[in-house]
Amino acid sequence: MALAGCPDSFLHHPYYQDQVEQTPPLSPRDLAGPGFPAPPDRLTNHQEDDVDLEALVNDVNASLESLYPARSMQSETVPLLQNGQHARGQPPASGTRSLQAQRSQPVHILAVRRLQEEDQQLRTSSLPAIPNPFPELCGPGSPPVLTRGSLPPSQAAAKQDVRVFSEDGTSRVVEIAADMTARDLCQLLVYRSHCVDDNSWTLVEHHPHLGLERYLEDHELVVQVESTMASESKFLFRKNYAKYEFFKNPTNFFPEQMVTWCQQSNGGHNQLLQNFLNSSSCPEIQGFLHVKELGKKSWRKLYVCLRRSGLYCSTKGASKEPRHLQLLGGLEESSVFSLITGRKQYGAPTDYGFCIKPNKVRNETKELRLLCAEDEQGRTCWMTACRLLKYGMLLYQNFRIPPPRKALLPSFSTPVRSVSENSLVAMDFSGQTGRVIENPAEAQSAALEEGHAWRKRSTRMNILGSQSPLHPSTLSTVIHRTQHWFHGRISREESHRIIKQQGLVDGLFLLRDSQSNPKAFVLTLCHHQKIKNFQILPCEDDGQMFFSLDDGNTKFSDLIQLVDFYQLNKGVLPCKLKHHCIRVAL
Repeated sequence: MALAGCPDSFLHHPYYQDQVEQTPPLSPRDLAGPGFPAPPDRLTNHQEDDVDLEALVNDVNASLESLYPARSMQSETVPLLQNGQHARGQPPASGTRSLQAQRSQPVHILAVRRLQEEDQQLRTSSLPAIPNPFPELCGPGSPPVLTRGSLPPSQAAAKQDVRVFSEDGTSRVVEIAADMTARDLCQLLVYRSHCVDDNSWTLVEHHPHLGLERYLEDHELVVQVESTMASESKFLFRKNYAKYEFFKNPTNFFPEQMVTWCQQSNGGHNQLLQNFLNSSSCPEIQGFLHVKELGKKSWRKLYVCLRRSGLYCSTKGASKEPRHLQLLGGLEESSVFSLITGRKQYGAPTDYGFCIKPNKVRNETKELRLLCAEDEQGRTCWMTACRLLKYGMLLYQNFRIPPPRKALLPSFSTPVRSVSENSLVAMDFSGQTGRVIENPAEAQSAALEEGHAWRKRSTRMNILGSQSPLHPSTLSTVIHRTQHWFHGRISREESHRIIKQQGLVDGLFLLRDSQSNPKAFVLTLCHHQKIKNFQILPCEDDGQMFFSLDDGNTKFSDLIQLVDFYQLNKGVLPCKLKHHCIRVAL
């Protein structure tokens, strides 16, 4: 059966098929009813192609609305199933035309409208329902959920692409959520780069055009920080072993002559950190700094004190009277950066500069408050105190309770711990089961015996006709190049820069080729925030080549064995090797 005026797409709908099955064939004269004009006689000639169907549909629709306004409104409220039947136990209301009578209408205008409404409801129901966070601000007729189109553009775009660079210039674009912290992004990069996660990886906010950089705190939002950065700025992925070192060893960070208190405390350095974390205490860092005048190239040496309210300088010697103190910069709406090109870009008097940069500043240097300390310990003290006074307990929570991993890495497994003093022990496997050697003297003796065993194995290999260890292609002379702590042919200045970037903590080291002796190597080590270099010389014994740090008293077959030994024993070094500098390609 074909119906005039109805699209073919509606004939396949279950409701319409039900109408077709139950509606008997009607003639055009049957359309006439009370209030309907009789159709023209030409309709009886079955020339449907000549009929203005659109005009006819509009006339019938207007007549239905004018004659049965109440019926149309009440029928809207009667719950219907998908096939148009009334729900059980809910018959149509009295005084309205039955559904069967409505089905006798050959031109189903309301059915077409209902299909359109159902189609619109299906489209909207496929979108996620978002609860309205401010229902009291909406009108009584407002929906309790927010649709996709009602969201502002900033909230609809929940993710953002961020490019992160490594030390070797490689980069990776990562899609992150708006609430992702710096710690979360570091864990994601560690997972994708197959690194060891030891809570020392950090994001660096790097501004090459300003000569500034700083380490983001673990709780800072990456998207929020990026919104304050200029187009030339970028994020770097780097190690920072000194991120929370001041909680472990505060004596190296806060010299007694630089710290004063408004109220006397007798708790030593443990009380020192508690006073910094306690918002009710009044710690002060004081001392002389070189301060660059705003809008000028000149620097002045002034007496400066750091308080919770900001950084102040004295206009009269070392006086700290309120009338002599002038505010240099606050900490609430600013961040503290290290000055990496101070001498070249700003004419700084020393290499130990830092800067208080307002968050609103992007490219301008006029509002930067540039300062310089006399040594690295002084700069570290000032910058660490600024972090503690600004963030307080947040830093301690990040140190004690690292943020949990997000569910964005479901298959993330805990990696192997980093090589440190706590994860390396001397073992004795001479018996049936292994035994931990706790006596330091016995551990050193075992390491020497292991070195002699290596020498005997090398001798047997030479007897069997293997290449001489003096040959440059042997394994012992090239195996160290596969290690992360070996940085190849870099200069002394470059090695010192890498040590400073990754944190001046005791035991931080790297190995490199010697510039003065092509056959030697250099161990660069940090101790008490000072960088020292130790030359590793090759020595020959009974036709065998060994490496030594102490003029041949302790010999090692290769550099890997040397590093393993000094991670367990201090020997001639000022401290054990604890952390190695590493560069990762993203």
